[in-house]
Amino acid sequence: MNKTLRNPLVYILLLLPTVLLYCLFMGMPVIQAFYYGFTDWDGLNPPTFNGIENFQEAFSDSDFWLSVLNNVYFILFSMVIQLPIIIFLALLISQIKRFKAFYKTAVFIPSILSTAVIGILWGFIYEPDSGLLNQFLGLFGVEKIYWLSDKSTAMISILITNAWQWTGFYIVLILAAILGIPKDLLEQAEIDGATNWNKSTRIIIPLIRPIIIVVMLLSIAGAMKALDIVWVMTEGGPFGTTDVMATYMIKEAFREYQYGYGNAISILIFIFTLVITGLFQWITKNKERIEY
Repeated sequence: MNKTLRNPLVYILLLLPTVLLYCLFMGMPVIQAFYYGFTDWDGLNPPTFNGIENFQEAFSDSDFWLSVLNNVYFILFSMVIQLPIIIFLALLISQIKRFKAFYKTAVFIPSILSTAVIGILWGFIYEPDSGLLNQFLGLFGVEKIYWLSDKSTAMISILITNAWQWTGFYIVLILAAILGIPKDLLEQAEIDGATNWNKSTRIIIPLIRPIIIVVMLLSIAGAMKALDIVWVMTEGGPFGTTDVMATYMIKEAFREYQYGYGNAISILIFIFTLVITGLFQWITKNKERIEY
């Protein structure tokens, strides 16, 4: 038995089915997307090779760049607004002595709900006439706001909903890192007279920097593949102002019957995601090692 397990061929044979399935269901679609991205294809007639025309069309398409900008909004909202809130809440929960498990579960619940459920739920909250949000604002004399159908509020409404769904998941990750810090470090700081603010900013946050970087990377990846929450809440409306790259790709491919152009957009999403995540990892690669 031991002699068999020392044979590398055994491991190759065990891995082979998984590798084949991965190539079939992950590799082939990517190769097909690259192939059709260089063709003029309506999905019915045979595709014809048109070189880089689809990519030239995308780079001169103002609607495509609007969708790119909306993906950037997702990233900026995650980094500038959501991340500080996540860290603050994680620090707050870590200081709680009683019912800590209850608070962890409570903040995590939105992350396990279906995006469709969350989109519909927040659709009721944003409803102009009977929605909870407008009714609350009405108590202060604020006039009715069409949150999801007004171009000035639709995008921020989606960003808030998306953040609400995933904040709990990231809080649990950061909270686990905080609770993993040796207690004697924090106790020594307290003996030296450190306040909660000093402990948080000079000890805890620097020590959990690797997991913060992971959360930032997950947020960027999530922002680049944002699709379902936008589709459920607005389908990219009003007038395409909330379209992200993925929803714009679906519209072009399946509503406008420009499958070649849709595949070209999918290639651009792939390339943009690789560039942004690669750049982020290059910037942060020397800041992940923390020893204590």
